[in-house]
Amino acid sequence: MSLFRRIFSSKSKSDQKNKERHVEDRSKYMPEIDLPVDESFMINFKRNGGKFLYCDNDNEVLDSFDKILLENDWYEKDVCTFEISLEHKFSGFNLNYTKQATSSSFFFATCEYLIADSGAILISSNQLKEKKLTELPDNFVILAATSQLVKSIGEGLKGIKSKNKNAIPSNITTIKDFEPQKEKDFLSYGSSSKNLYLLLLEDL
Repeated sequence: MSLFRRIFSSKSKSDQKNKERHVEDRSKYMPEIDLPVDESFMINFKRNGGKFLYCDNDNEVLDSFDKILLENDWYEKDVCTFEISLEHKFSGFNLNYTKQATSSSFFFATCEYLIADSGAILISSNQLKEKKLTELPDNFVILAATSQLVKSIGEGLKGIKSKNKNAIPSNITTIKDFEPQKEKDFLSYGSSSKNLYLLLLEDL
């Protein structure tokens, strides 16, 4: 059973909060330990400012997506996506899917891999086409599955190459700064930060 399932299927809400707090409270200055890939991703992703909604099945994915729309007042708004599969899967929501990024409330996409050791999301032209991150809305909603978790970016790049032997996608990049409202420090200068929600489907 993955860490996500152990945490989010807990019978007691107080137990669930205690488990989440135990994961979050680990200091970044403590010595590195060899954590499971799912636990490492969760710690680093949340440390980067990301928000994820763990989903046990497709119905929970739709329900969580609905909550994101309600929280941000994104119903009846333009949504930028380049993936027809997402338009079909989420066609029951009152959204205007478009390829125009500038007028859209958020960008909706899948991803290539979830990178555990940095808490980053690896994407490519399969999701972005040839757009730069700076050309897309500040708000992202990413749909991914637990089977897309890998330890390092090297593993992710190997996976992309293996899955796309005939035509390797271009525009491969990572998103790992999820707090656009936070003042940039020197280390994050030049990166493109996004307010990002991760819909994470358990498929293992």
